[in-house]
Amino acid sequence: MGCSGPVVSDKPTASSSEAPATEKTAAPAVAGDAPEWAKPVTDPGELLTTVVGTDFQVEVYQVGTVAATKPGNFVNPDTNKPIIEVGAELVYVNYVFTNTGSVDIPLSFSLVEISARYADWPYLQGMDSITDFSLDEAMKINNTAIAPNKGEAPFAWPAGTSFSYGQNFLYQANSPIEFAVSLTPANASGDLDHDKKQEVAVSTSIK
Repeated sequence: MGCSGPVVSDKPTASSSEAPATEKTAAPAVAGDAPEWAKPVTDPGELLTTVVGTDFQVEVYQVGTVAATKPGNFVNPDTNKPIIEVGAELVYVNYVFTNTGSVDIPLSFSLVEISARYADWPYLQGMDSITDFSLDEAMKINNTAIAPNKGEAPFAWPAGTSFSYGQNFLYQANSPIEFAVSLTPANASGDLDHDKKQEVAVSTSIK
């Protein structure tokens, strides 16, 4: 094995997205400082789209591509082989979550969940990814937003603050993709308050 780092290439990204008619059209807010329980916000890449909900938003950045160093976490049911094989081209995306309201939002350990799915993804399960913290570091993304040893839920997400984390999946150039966001705030016990759940989705394309 050589000791050289991963070869990363940046891909140009779109400046607009195709959003459903129900999407709010409020202007994106500027991301602020991280809450005390969160890792510092990272914002590599170029803005691909913004998902806007009630009192929060998620900016989606396309960071770059790199060859998979490990097999993915899911198996193709037809071939019994990993959906992502070593050497397959991955794309990394980064998500920056901002509380755009005027009050704290209490969050569980789930924080705000986001799911990316290509329009032609053929599998019932979600998009596959690999787990390689060294690639996350090379791409300048957080693999989790919560800093170590930062207590228990509920986590107060103050107005104007942001946190970030990223993910990877197979790279399909110029493919339509949907980013679906789910925010379920926590109650005083740190459990999910499903009555206040929000779900918002935006369609765009990976470049």
